[in-house]
Parts: sequence; structure tokens; C-alpha cells
Amino acid sequence: MSDPTPGAEPAINVLIADDDAMVRFGLKMMLDGAPDLNVVAEAGDGAEAIELARRHHPDVVLMDIRMPGTDGLTATEILRKDSPAPQVMVLTTFDADAHVLRALRAGAAGFLLKDTPPDELVVAVRHAAQGRPVLSPEVTRRLIAKVAESDQDGRRATARERLGVLGEREREVAVEIGAGRSNAEIAARYFLGLTTVKTHVSSILSKLGLNNRVQVALLVQEAGLGSPADPE
Repeated sequence: MSDPTPGAEPAINVLIADDDAMVRFGLKMMLDGAPDLNVVAEAGDGAEAIELARRHHPDVVLMDIRMPGTDGLTATEILRKDSPAPQVMVLTTFDADAHVLRALRAGAAGFLLKDTPPDELVVAVRHAAQGRPVLSPEVTRRLIAKVAESDQDGRRATARERLGVLGEREREVAVEIGAGRSNAEIAARYFLGLTTVKTHVSSILSKLGLNNRVQVALLVQEAGLGSPADPE
């Protein structure tokens, strides 16, 4: 799917939450340079981010992890339970897999390092606003390895029990999501219509009580389910 053409859709409203004023300024400068992005508010901690998000209803929140008081991960968990909930992209200067997992399990749309180039940041915000998962490649690689090695027995049993509510086709689609395949790729592998795959994905999210495909992929990895063989 190509990136949306700037100006073709209503502006994407963004809230920036970071305890460093200079970081907030830099992010605002980068985002304001895109004609389809609009920074509606800035917060210096998680509590303020929650308050401002509920007041301004941004489409996307850029959330720092380490902030005084209410941290970014706690704020993400709280905001993702709101209805409607903003998409949250977690930003950090350091690389901590445990934080990645907690943020994504809470429903964050993505995880990017603060040194992400401006053009990549803008594209990531656009993707997040569309509900598309946003993960830097290096984070994705480590993420799968981390899930595979963490509390295998307990998490695997719990994950498999949760996936047990899915029908046979839904389970196959979930495993394909866990392998990182797009709806179009899943449709081609199983000779299904794209609308049918989208319906299965929506049903999977509903039955599992999840917000996005990243959470489905994490659950599949925790269950220890690899990619299935090519269908007959």
C-alpha cells in the first residue's frame, strides 16, 4: 500500500509526549514540515499526555517511554483502553526489548528509536493513523527472538488456550499474521478473496480482544506456532 498523498485526506492530528522540551521541539519541527500532519498538543509526562489526549482527541500520540510520574508505557495502556483510542507510537533513545513487548501488548501501533530520520518518522505517523503496524526492522528481529525465549512454558500454554477460540480458518490466518504476511499475501496463499481475509482478521481481533495485527503476531509467537506449509 502506497503512502497517502499529502493533502488528499484530512490532516492527521498528533500529540507529542516527552519530558525533554528540546526533543518535543525537534519532533514538532519535523512533523509540522509535512502538510498533512498537525501537532495539536505537547505533554511533558504521561499524566499530562492522558489529559491532553482526552481533550484534543489526536489521531496519533508519539509517546516517550521514560518520563517522570506516569511513564509512557502506563500512559499507553490507559489511552488504548479509551474509546475512541488514539494510535500510540512509542519513541525511545534506548533499546529495551521488555519495553517493546509491554508497549505492543498494550496496543501500541509501533516502536521507533528517537534517531529515526525525519522522512521515516513522517511516514510512520501516517501508517499509524491508518492502523498499520510500525516497527523498525531491527526491533522486529529482536522482538521475535525475545518472545521465543521468554517464559516459554507458561506463556505458550496461555497463548494456545486463547487461540483455541478461533475457528480453523481463523487460526490459519492468525498464524500467517504471525509470520508477517499481509492480507494480500494470505489471500493468495489460501486462494481467498481479500474481503474474506479482512473479515477473518476482524473476527480474530474481536474474539481475542486485541487491537491490532502486532498483538496477534505476538500471541502466535508466544504459542510457538510457526508458519504453516504452503496450502495444497
